[in-house]
Amino acid sequence: MKEKIFFLLPHFFQNLLISTFNILAYKKRYGGKYHYYLSHFKKNRILTKEELVDIQKTRYSEFIQEVVLKSPFYKNEFKEVNNYSSIESIRDLLIVKKEILRRNSKTIHTITEKEGILSKTGGTTGKSLEVIFTHDNMQERFAMLDDFRSRFGYKLGKKTAWFSGKSLLNKNDLKKNRFWKTDNWYNVRYYSTFHIKESYLKYYIEDLIKYKTEYIVGFPSSLLDIAKYGLKKNISFPKELVKAIFPTAETITEEMKFNIEKFFKAPMYNQYASSEGAPFIFECEQRNLHLELQSGVFEVLDDQDNPTNSGRLITTSFTTLGTPLIRYDIGDSITLSSNVCSCPNKNPLVKEILGRIDDYIYSPENGKINLGNVSNTLKDTKGIKKFQAIQDKLNEICIKVEVDNTIYDNKIEAIFIRNWRDRVGERMKIDIDYVNEIQVEKSGKFRFVKNNIKHLIEND
Repeated sequence: MKEKIFFLLPHFFQNLLISTFNILAYKKRYGGKYHYYLSHFKKNRILTKEELVDIQKTRYSEFIQEVVLKSPFYKNEFKEVNNYSSIESIRDLLIVKKEILRRNSKTIHTITEKEGILSKTGGTTGKSLEVIFTHDNMQERFAMLDDFRSRFGYKLGKKTAWFSGKSLLNKNDLKKNRFWKTDNWYNVRYYSTFHIKESYLKYYIEDLIKYKTEYIVGFPSSLLDIAKYGLKKNISFPKELVKAIFPTAETITEEMKFNIEKFFKAPMYNQYASSEGAPFIFECEQRNLHLELQSGVFEVLDDQDNPTNSGRLITTSFTTLGTPLIRYDIGDSITLSSNVCSCPNKNPLVKEILGRIDDYIYSPENGKINLGNVSNTLKDTKGIKKFQAIQDKLNEICIKVEVDNTIYDNKIEAIFIRNWRDRVGERMKIDIDYVNEIQVEKSGKFRFVKNNIKHLIEND
């Protein structure tokens, strides 16, 4: 009912409602202990690695003990584990997959929805997951995130362009080529990610320049489409207008980073977390990724659950007391690095965030082809604006492709298919489906790999 009323209102009143909603929401996010946490993390920027590890051990012990007192599920799970509150015993604990969390949420929760803040995750499987944050935990998470962004000059109130999965527009907006709504109180302009198509992109660029946005936050796939369009049309985006870009929700490829930074003439600083409350990974000014040990424990395990340098990520997050994440198999994978960064941040380094484990194509001949290798099928091609690989069968993939017909031809198609053959082998069936537009998900995100046969692969 509220959404129906919103879409019927004139543009001015829609903006006013968005500002009002944010004022109420931000009281929860930026009230309470937020400023205490923000000051705390700023002071801790110069801690040594040994000091960070000590904080991690202490926070782990305190977190686990409080969870066991308040969560029936974990009280039962840990009753046979000796010294469960010591981080050295973490491998004795249960690894919790998303389905376990979803199925047992009522006994895992330590507080009720009324006592905390409910967060719903869309997920790529179509099944939503509901978690509850305590007010303190929510404020600490925003403080940690804002401390990261503030290192590059950002603070709430500076003009920000936000690209996320909000459904904002009505027919009148489309008639006027207006693809945004604005919170004028906090200077945030929300751009629709459901209308990222070539015929509209010039209006996005014109308004980003007119609005004089200083920071851009949001889905990198949407920013990539805008950047590639701008580069193709030789549009000169003003230098030094945007100070920094902060991607969210999606894995970044090198192609994304190169094109987005080239067009917007601004650095893009990556960060990793999740709507469920995973601990943070932040990029520093030296362009290196760091685990944030103050936010949780990161385990990298192979398929046999043994520690490894590159594998699936298992997280324990200290800011999830409402719905505890303890040894949570988040479905992503990372590669660790043994290098040491020259920046003041002494947290351990991450070489690469590999993204979702289920975002891969499976070849019975060659095995799993990860996200990076899939994106590299564009090597030596021209005229492919966007593609999406969908796997519904073990021996077959469908690749939806948007092309520029003035550039793309049979020779380029042959190169593209050859690149795929190099990865999946010669026996797998490849169907190329040329389309005018590839739809984004209901969340507003774009997935260029959709693996719908994980259950078959696990049993293969």
